[in-house]
Amino acid sequence: MQPYQQDFLSFIIAHNILQFGDFTLKSGRKSPYFFDAGLFNTGKMLAQLGRYYAATIESSPLDFDVLFGPAYKGIPLVATTAIALAEHYQRDIPYSFNRKELKDHGEGGIIVGAPLKNRRVLLIDDVITAGTAIGEAVQIIQAKQAQLVGAVIAFNRQERGQGKRSAVEAIAQQYNIPIISILCLQDVLSHLQKQAVDHDLLVTMQQYCDRYGAFE
Repeated sequence: MQPYQQDFLSFIIAHNILQFGDFTLKSGRKSPYFFDAGLFNTGKMLAQLGRYYAATIESSPLDFDVLFGPAYKGIPLVATTAIALAEHYQRDIPYSFNRKELKDHGEGGIIVGAPLKNRRVLLIDDVITAGTAIGEAVQIIQAKQAQLVGAVIAFNRQERGQGKRSAVEAIAQQYNIPIISILCLQDVLSHLQKQAVDHDLLVTMQQYCDRYGAFE
């Protein structure tokens, strides 16, 4: 892991954003861990999260000229990422997000912020599960005659869906884009192995990965 990834892992464990225990996921699966992005709920935590997104972007070869956050969860994420890129990397990148409801007065439209037309768009979101949000975002971006060139997410569960591929891998192939995460499940598992944590937790995590994991 890169230093910023190790810092991010320590950060999410310290704030109980990454929790270990017995959790029932929306899919019905029993998971020994849970990543709760909703707990990035203070100004300080959100600012720190933006720095992790910015570090991930800076360490990647992504070529883009505007950031986009899909409503609703992507809105604070894209804003804090844009701020972090400007403050820490001197990259003043425009950003925008969509409304869920079409506005028919004032400036109107569905996009708030920088225009998307003829631009290379990088999507910022927390996690990807079924891919509904990114599918809606692609429609919006294409309708504005722009190109989605990639996505950055906070955490990749690297977990199989109905087939052998993970949701992230399937969506990346569907839209022919790279999807980069600050952290992934394999990073977490490697950390637990090195830290010699509770043996039962390590066994349970490994069994879950063996059963549902899709490590690209």
